[in-house]
Amino acid sequence: MNTADLDAALARAREEIRASSDDAGLKAVERKYLGKGGTLAAWLAEIPRLPPEQRGAFGKAVNELKRAIADGIAARGAELERERTERALADTSFDPSLPPPVAPRGSLHPITQVTREIEDLFTSMGYQVVDGPEVETDWNNFEALNIPQDHPARDSQDTFYMSGPGKLVLRTHTSPVQIRAMRRFRPPLRVIAPGKVFRNEATDASHEHTFHQLEGLVVDKGVSVAHLVHAMKTLLRGIFQRDLEIRLRPGYFPFVEPGFELDARCPFCTEGCSVCKRTRWIELLPCGLVHPNVLRACDVDPEEWGGFAFGLGLSRLVMLRYGIDDVRLLLSGELRFLEQF
Repeated sequence: MNTADLDAALARAREEIRASSDDAGLKAVERKYLGKGGTLAAWLAEIPRLPPEQRGAFGKAVNELKRAIADGIAARGAELERERTERALADTSFDPSLPPPVAPRGSLHPITQVTREIEDLFTSMGYQVVDGPEVETDWNNFEALNIPQDHPARDSQDTFYMSGPGKLVLRTHTSPVQIRAMRRFRPPLRVIAPGKVFRNEATDASHEHTFHQLEGLVVDKGVSVAHLVHAMKTLLRGIFQRDLEIRLRPGYFPFVEPGFELDARCPFCTEGCSVCKRTRWIELLPCGLVHPNVLRACDVDPEEWGGFAFGLGLSRLVMLRYGIDDVRLLLSGELRFLEQF
């Protein structure tokens, strides 16, 4: 290998570079001469076989050739870019002043949208948004909430029990966050706890093993059912943008006493519809005054403090708000569904 061979290789490379009419052609030239399996790599691999006195000069010459070819490729690439720009400017159908296409943007999930609305509403009323783990202790999920060992909610068909040491479950409601809040912050307090919950049950259009709830808790002195009703009316006004008539029906829930089922006049009809099952009432949420046993479990004296609690089905509320007829769509990840919001 001599200087004439290197000069000839440079001349061939420059000719191929000039003949390249696009970026793909330039890439091909680059691979041929500068790539790992290219011409120059093969020459450099021969250096150890040369006499010692020739190695330095030959290596220097090959590296100079490499730089010359790389510079030629870069210059031709810039030239091609200028040609493309000139052609684009000469094309009267192209307007460079137009804005580029807008990239498609995502949107908030409908559950997130409604959750944020409710959080804004309650924080404006002095509530604090709190959170808790989705894998809970049996004590927080059941015992502290006055749910005895033989209560049906403890049946394995309703609850996902975790294997391994300790009595752990996937929380079946957001009520354990109430326990954590009372033990952490101490009364007086006002909190809401939105989150995901889990039930071990068959799925259909109105039942899902994973869904969303929002729990609310107020602990203070002199709390009564009147305070509960006021909070619920304010909540419904914020959600449906108008006052709705409500009613309280007796309901049994171990963690409240007395307990109520709160119904609201159907906001979608005046004579009955499929949403309210022709009754003109929609069952919205369980609520009631906090049971003394729950307060005692959190080291709160029920003789000094009282409170009310409520649980709102966020998934059900979203279905009502947007007319969704299958709860499974909410967590399906189906873009055709989500893009509507």
